[in-house]
Amino acid sequence: MARAPSSGQASGQIALPLDWSADGASDGPLIVGTSNADAVRYLRHAATWPVRTAVLTGPRGSGRSLMGRLFARDTGGRVIDGHDSVGEEAMFHAWNAARDGGAPLLIIADAPPAAWNVTLPDLASRLGAVPVLTIGEPDDCLARDLIEMLFARRGMALAPEVASYIVPRMERSYAMIHRIVAALDAASLEQGRRVGIRLTRETLLSQGLIAPDLPERQKLCR
Repeated sequence: MARAPSSGQASGQIALPLDWSADGASDGPLIVGTSNADAVRYLRHAATWPVRTAVLTGPRGSGRSLMGRLFARDTGGRVIDGHDSVGEEAMFHAWNAARDGGAPLLIIADAPPAAWNVTLPDLASRLGAVPVLTIGEPDDCLARDLIEMLFARRGMALAPEVASYIVPRMERSYAMIHRIVAALDAASLEQGRRVGIRLTRETLLSQGLIAPDLPERQKLCR
């Protein structure tokens, strides 16, 4: 299985977090942090790809489909969102079309090709040479910024200290971020209260979504 070349440590190459703008689309922007910066860099330089196909893996809710849409917009390439959403023959022809026509192909999947149980030998051999881009779970700064962005997209006011309160106490995953935002949204609507520290603590502790109060971490985010 090939892996995408790294362009160096993310924090040394770009100011984090930043965004990959969707230019007013209802999706965007994509927030970029250390967990997805290498994948974003690779997608934004498709003209230099030695193989005209790449695979993007990462947890659901990590923005991988949005990355695919932004990639398609910027490159004119094709995106297969879900490796099992097309048959093996169709994927094989898509790989060949990318190689022959120059327009890049991005395949989004839950796992790398080695875990796909591909039965078509020619496709398996081609996928073995494809770079695999991986989105990791969010770091402190990305988790905080995602919480704030998700509330903003719901049109909800969020006290500035709320996300910083949540992040050290939560399981670090995209799935948990979405659960927390949904829980606080529901509690705010039900109780008619602004999402501040008190409502956040009451709601998330009662649902087991955060750990009890912990000593404050060193602040790593701006």
